[in-house]
Amino acid sequence: MIFNRFSSKTVKELRKKQGLTAQELSLIAKVSSGVIRKVDHFKIKDVPEPLKGRIERVLRGR
Repeated sequence: MIFNRFSSKTVKELRKKQGLTAQELSLIAKVSSGVIRKVDHFKIKDVPEPLKGRIERVLRGR
């Protein structure tokens, strides 16, 4: 049940909840900030898989 709540949130909502800017998230996840800005409005479940794995770990707090 908790997984469903997490995957139905947007990247921006989860990023803001962690207190991260797009640039900070991109540095931690080791991707360009442009990529983060492009997927910022996507729900986590809609983000493509290689990127999803990198972002998800940071946004879950691991």
